[in-house]
Amino acid sequence: MAVGIYGPLYQYLEHRYADTVVLTFEQMEDLLGFALPAPARTDSAWWTYRDGEATASPHHSEAWRLAHRTAKSNLPAGNVLFERIA
Repeated sequence: MAVGIYGPLYQYLEHRYADTVVLTFEQMEDLLGFALPAPARTDSAWWTYRDGEATASPHHSEAWRLAHRTAKSNLPAGNVLFERIA
């Protein structure tokens, strides 16, 4: 499973029983042990995944996609809603 440095976020989401999980940017940074990149706080597109998007390393969105969740950011509130995919 290729989630790279975002593995702790994957683990957290994978082991939550709730269908929806809301995490603040700060909570995610605590889980990860590093600061989210600036676009995560300013660009809602950072929280989306486009099919066919190719990168040299694992894409950060794999953390929630492999945990069977979607991500919907609320940038003004500084949080992200992760919803289980049925």
